[in-house]
Amino acid sequence: MRTLVVLDAPSNLGLRPPAPGTVPGCYKLAGALREQRLPRRLGAREGGVVVPPRYDRGDWQEGDGVFNAAALAAYTVKLADRIEHHVRAGEFPVVLGGDCSIQLGASLALRRIGRYGLAAVDASHDFRHPGNSDRIGAAGGEEVALATGRGQADLSDLEGLGPYLRDEDVRFFGIRDAYTDDTAELAALKMPVATVGDLRADGPDAVARAAVEAFGAPGLDGFWVHLDADVLDPSVMPAVDSPDPAGLLPGELERLLRPLLAAPRCVGLNITIYDPDLDPDGTAGALLADLVVAAFAQS
Repeated sequence: MRTLVVLDAPSNLGLRPPAPGTVPGCYKLAGALREQRLPRRLGAREGGVVVPPRYDRGDWQEGDGVFNAAALAAYTVKLADRIEHHVRAGEFPVVLGGDCSIQLGASLALRRIGRYGLAAVDASHDFRHPGNSDRIGAAGGEEVALATGRGQADLSDLEGLGPYLRDEDVRFFGIRDAYTDDTAELAALKMPVATVGDLRADGPDAVARAAVEAFGAPGLDGFWVHLDADVLDPSVMPAVDSPDPAGLLPGELERLLRPLLAAPRCVGLNITIYDPDLDPDGTAGALLADLVVAAFAQS
């Protein structure tokens, strides 16, 4: 039995403000899932909190690169220290975000240890970088590009360890079928993508098992699972910053996660983007907690 450790990473540094004068509410994700008694239901040890710096974009303007970059860099190193400690101890971190930029902490931590892959369960690829976009700014939509060495060096080459992930070690699951134009670059880079349609055609569990086998390739030490709540359809998960239609349904997501999390080479999970500010009655948060518990319980 693996020892699960729940660790809070309540950073919203990688998202644009939802409205002028406000900050993204995803920093409340960890508290909301704890309110659902997630650590206790998982039988997990307490890992505490990695407190993020203040959200302050200052005088940032479009064209200035990634906003909150210095704060993001410092937080990535701080979070990586904690994740590295747990992985080296043989524990399985369950990291409660936060926006998707917290995944950089996991990627840096694992790069320090060896060569690891990433199973990105997300509605979008988060692969925006200077080579394909003129709207660089929000690291929460750019973290996979940064982790694979694309973008400014103060985030993509921390400690001189970039890239933290090799292109061929990244796999995407649950990207919307409407985003096919965006996936052409990933295909050219040989980054496998299983869209919502692919998962339904082949079966989420079958796709996950094939990915687990691929992550067992020689040279890889393991893999990390990144779960963005927006992979779910907005009919069940409206509390995200980009509630795009035609997403996965809860049963489909559970069937996808179960084999990934059960794999002996899976070393951790992070959960991101759910925004309690957009879920006043807590229904979506309760669903997300139930899904995570069910995925581990069946693993």
